[in-house]
Amino acid sequence: MATLGGHYAQGKGVPADPVKAHAWSLEAAEAGQVGAMFDGGFDFERGHGTEQDDQLAVIWYGRAAAKNHPEATKNLASLRAAGRDQPITRALIGTIDTYLIHRLTGGSEFATDSTNASRTLLFDIVDRRWSAALCALWQVPPHALATVRDNSADFGATDLGGRWAKPLPIRGVMGDSQAALLAQRCFAPGTAKVTFGTGSSVLLNIGPTPRFSAQGTLTTLAWTLGDEIAYAFEGVIISSASTLTWLRDQLGLAARIEELDQWASALPDNGGVYLVPAFTGLGLPHWAPEARAAIVGLSNHSDKRHVARAAYESIAYQVRDALDAMRAEAGVTLSELAADGGPTVSAFLMQFTADITGVDLRVSQVAECSALGAVTAGRIQTAGLAPFLRDTTAGAGVLTYRPQRSAPDVAQQLSGWRKAVRQVLAAPPQLDGQ
Repeated sequence: MATLGGHYAQGKGVPADPVKAHAWSLEAAEAGQVGAMFDGGFDFERGHGTEQDDQLAVIWYGRAAAKNHPEATKNLASLRAAGRDQPITRALIGTIDTYLIHRLTGGSEFATDSTNASRTLLFDIVDRRWSAALCALWQVPPHALATVRDNSADFGATDLGGRWAKPLPIRGVMGDSQAALLAQRCFAPGTAKVTFGTGSSVLLNIGPTPRFSAQGTLTTLAWTLGDEIAYAFEGVIISSASTLTWLRDQLGLAARIEELDQWASALPDNGGVYLVPAFTGLGLPHWAPEARAAIVGLSNHSDKRHVARAAYESIAYQVRDALDAMRAEAGVTLSELAADGGPTVSAFLMQFTADITGVDLRVSQVAECSALGAVTAGRIQTAGLAPFLRDTTAGAGVLTYRPQRSAPDVAQQLSGWRKAVRQVLAAPPQLDGQ
């Protein structure tokens, strides 16, 4: 199975322009790395969009990325200048999946899927169509937006610019987090997944009817697969594995992440040390962008092992906080939690997460669950795999971690964590650079 790899500006960690992503897809196909890439699905990291008018293209990011990486919007001024000179009536506006589909089909298809459309701030996730009110608010012409299709729909066909004698269909397009939820077979309300990465994304299936939070939990479309429609609560954890790389690279605490894992698992407990990784604020349930990180509870008995353990534990604590916020308003009972992503290689982190959340943790043995989910959506349309949605045994192999800690022990650990978080939230707001 081949997937569309990320193109990043060298040394920046920011995806480069979509033209390079298109070129990569052609290179991958010519190298024989096709697999299910076209007749199976696209998976894209959400949150990036493009505008194109002939040869003019812009890719935009969130405020923080744009501030730290001005090259991300390098030709935005050119687009605005063109708009002043003459109306851009031929502009096509969409996310990167739209751009690639448009290019791969030779311009015959201008479409996106519901999960990617829902991240543009222009899409009504209840009516599942572009919102006239939101388009007016953001001054975006609705006629310039792509047609929105189901995740398992037909998105045209490609011959890779004449490289293939017979075109292959493009089927199955999804946002990364929702695709992982599908790959993890979280079909029933109350099933959830967490993708561990630099940050972490927690999705809880809340069923076919949307619910909206009063406490800051995000509601999103999980998928639209024909008559199968699911919504989810989403929790965003800003700093997860990035905390470990910070210990390695910024503090020089260890040469390898594996050393941190060994130190953390060698201790019987954290020795009262907690690390609140608010390097760029805290996400759900606090939504405190001004908060800054702190290590609390240090004593003359603390050493680097306690700091390493506190860093690992902070990931699990944040997952628990996000799940608690979701469960309070979801109207469903959390029945199980699935996990994927690079940090799942840490048996210590996975067991501690199961202990702190109090539910069985199913860890996927497939590294690229997002890609697998997009391929799954494509196969559902291609092969008519309706029973697939109901079959919870047909997925990839999993390793299950079951809670082992006693309830009083978990309560004590959570109490220490929440006290540390309160200290961080009570501190005076910090300006950038302070």
